[in-house]
Amino acid sequence: MKLTIRGLRWYMVGLIALATALNYFDRQTLALLAATLQDALGISTVQYAYMTAAFLSSYTIMYAVSGRLIDRLGTRRGFAIFVAGWSAVDALHALARTALQFGFLRFLLGAVEPANFPAGVKAVSEWFPMRQRALAVGIFNSGTAVGAAIAAPLVTWIALRFGWRYTFLAGAALSASWTALWLLLYRAPRRHPWLGAEELALIEDGAGPATVRPVPIGCLLRRREAWGCIVARMLTDPISYFFAFWMPKFLQQERGFDLRAIGRYYWIPYVSLALGNIAGGALPALLVRGGWSVDRARKTVMLAASCVIPACFILITRSLSPSLAVALISVAMFCHAAWGNMTLPAEVFPMHAVGSVSGFGGAVGSLVGAAAMLLIGWTTAASSFNMIFIVCAALPLTAWAAVCVLVPDLGRVREIAP
Repeated sequence: MKLTIRGLRWYMVGLIALATALNYFDRQTLALLAATLQDALGISTVQYAYMTAAFLSSYTIMYAVSGRLIDRLGTRRGFAIFVAGWSAVDALHALARTALQFGFLRFLLGAVEPANFPAGVKAVSEWFPMRQRALAVGIFNSGTAVGAAIAAPLVTWIALRFGWRYTFLAGAALSASWTALWLLLYRAPRRHPWLGAEELALIEDGAGPATVRPVPIGCLLRRREAWGCIVARMLTDPISYFFAFWMPKFLQQERGFDLRAIGRYYWIPYVSLALGNIAGGALPALLVRGGWSVDRARKTVMLAASCVIPACFILITRSLSPSLAVALISVAMFCHAAWGNMTLPAEVFPMHAVGSVSGFGGAVGSLVGAAAMLLIGWTTAASSFNMIFIVCAALPLTAWAAVCVLVPDLGRVREIAP
């Protein structure tokens, strides 16, 4: 008798969420240890900015390349190769002793970590019908918040108890374990021995013809919908990197937090981020069940989030209260996650193009993010974070307007011949 697991697609997205959590645990480690490394190794704020820019420079290139590779290698094999790679690089961080060595290792880490996201979006397009994709992407993308939330107390505890080098070794061991689990459990739906016929029919409902041939990137870039996805990432990804790389330093530099306080309280914004990722998929799904179109539901949620984020950022610049700063950061991160920029390609393009569009959009987003990291470093070394918050406040509404113009009908897959 054949073994079948009911709701297997939700276990698959849970596995991807776990990888995403480990991805952000690894990259958040350096942000949490920034002040510690500055004291222990004499690294300056500008050198730290160069280290984050080194990560994002390779991340930019490999986000586009990894998306194409995932389309060519397939989700299972491609994902495993990249996670094994970032596990090895993470372990090497324990040997670093200078800003130059850290910068080189961050460059290598940026080359292997971006594949997590085009691989995750592609897996969602393989395992979920259109009406559930926003929720599925929200669940797996909530791993970014879960990983960062876990990192705050765990990294600070390991660093204070055993030394900062062991924090990188812990992340490497967890990622290596995930790779083995992924190879054991993941298969495409039609090849998975535990998937029932009823769930397979649900997954393939409205999926369109399947193919493994990726679409030429030039063909994709001639579509305005692709540019809608790309511009959304270009304008909102710098906010993601600001949260990931600079918020702990902001709290320490301008709101008086020490490493213990970061470990005690900084998980709170990331719980909000996780909830926002889920809400960004669940709220549109609820509206769709009430009779709304996918397009109207998603864009309404995106607009609401785009209006709340600027208010939070401006209030942060006006208040010196540490607790209020954490609360406002938490609300902003919830709304930023609910915006759902990473979901867009899966709501517009067929399976054989999702990885490429996600990868190219992420590459552009990280290129802008790399430049933003340098600007943040120079600005905060000379003055304060206020101007950074004010600039970031204008980005979500601009991105929402771009999506409305360039992607007129979210939820309708545009077939593209490879």
